[in-house]
Amino acid sequence: MLNNAYCSDKYQYTMGKSFYDNGMKDKVAVFNLFYRKAPENNNWAVVSGTEEVIEMVQNLGNMDPGFFEKFLPGEEYKDFRGYLSAMKFTGNVYAMREGEIVFPNQPVIIVEGPLIEAQVLETPMLCIMNHQMAVATKASRVCRATNRPVSEFGSRRAHGPWAATYGAKAAIIAGCSNTSNILTGAMFGCGSTGTMAHSYVTSFGSTVSGEHEAFCTYIRTHRNEPLILLIDTYDTLRCGILNAMKAYKENGIDDSYPYGYGVRLDSGDLAYLSTECRRILDENGFSKCKIFATNSLDEYLITDLERQGACIDSYGVGDAIATSKAAPCFGNVYKLVQIDSEAVLKRSEDKIKLINPGFQITYRIMKNDPVKGEIFKVDVTCLRGDSLSQKIEAGETFTVTDEYDRYKYKTFEAGEYTAFVMQHKVIENGKRCAPTHTLAEKKEYYNTTLAHFSPSERRLINPHYYKVDISDDLYNLKMSIITRLVNEINNFKL
Repeated sequence: MLNNAYCSDKYQYTMGKSFYDNGMKDKVAVFNLFYRKAPENNNWAVVSGTEEVIEMVQNLGNMDPGFFEKFLPGEEYKDFRGYLSAMKFTGNVYAMREGEIVFPNQPVIIVEGPLIEAQVLETPMLCIMNHQMAVATKASRVCRATNRPVSEFGSRRAHGPWAATYGAKAAIIAGCSNTSNILTGAMFGCGSTGTMAHSYVTSFGSTVSGEHEAFCTYIRTHRNEPLILLIDTYDTLRCGILNAMKAYKENGIDDSYPYGYGVRLDSGDLAYLSTECRRILDENGFSKCKIFATNSLDEYLITDLERQGACIDSYGVGDAIATSKAAPCFGNVYKLVQIDSEAVLKRSEDKIKLINPGFQITYRIMKNDPVKGEIFKVDVTCLRGDSLSQKIEAGETFTVTDEYDRYKYKTFEAGEYTAFVMQHKVIENGKRCAPTHTLAEKKEYYNTTLAHFSPSERRLINPHYYKVDISDDLYNLKMSIITRLVNEINNFKL
């Protein structure tokens, strides 16, 4: 596999050549990776991919000059190619934990380092984070549509093997109970799940007796494992469910089977079929037989199935999660916010593209609610070391003022809140300094974090928007840069 640190755009390196030739390569830059708007009118997004980003950053500089000659040919690039082949990342990276819940404009990752080193990370970093955060955010939505387990099995629809493997990982972090992808299971120690396809049933001949033989053979070859029989190959109610019960009875599988057993529905009216299957199973003494449902499901269909009273114990979701089908392109961007201690920003014709300048840090503030318990109340992004940051770090009383309505504000009294820093240093002077977390720990972190938001903020449709703001010092810095720019533009003439 190619070194993914070089899964990049050429302009990262054409800019780098100018920095190199102009003596700018060692200027200290700060870049923020963040998104402006969550997909599907989400209140927020779920972080996944920072572990792969750390690996990618540390792979920088592991290619010989011949590699760079393939896209930077010519004698004029010779010295620059030699520089690139030895260029390792020597700066610092701050990142949110995988499983974190993040809001628009908050820095998910902050890169601080020599300008060329930080610049060339943009494309591979966005490639990793945009993919995994799209999948994780969609998985979160699907899993929040039900209290029942959701399995991820979209590998065949994913945009390539890399996307399938790491997308499944992202889906598990954000709520999926398991995945069908065996590579994900092996790499991350989460195991994988799966039973049979329609081809298995039809391989025994397209007959009712062939379906029965398929079920019996499967049971005999998978004893002491969970058993799920696919019952809609020919006719769910007139032969599929009957053959499944017959095969289970003949092979001694009943409610005492300790590993779990069930049937899967993959077509038709899932609400009606699941209700009828539940009735038939219960009438025949299979009350613990589970009903697993698949068939192009997403959070909206699952919500509707539950509204109809469908008797489904577990869902399998494929392309809706694996491709983030409704919103496949996540909007993370990577913007320069500081160069050699000078705060900078991008001002655009589009208001939404205006960014926050300077070296930032985000705090999440939690208070104890007498009814709801420990609840997150506000996130505030500050300039590192600014006056609000110092008050929060010291546990003092502070006030947050709304960036867009300066008459709205909220005061938090000393001793009545707890503050958490959201970006943690993961690379220091080019070396990893972050602790490692298992996939199960990342999933638990997500679940714990989600539980501290109010139910109104967790709902899928028209969520109550959580308060997210910036410090007065950051606001004033941004406005001062904009004011100066506008004055310069107004007075600019050829």
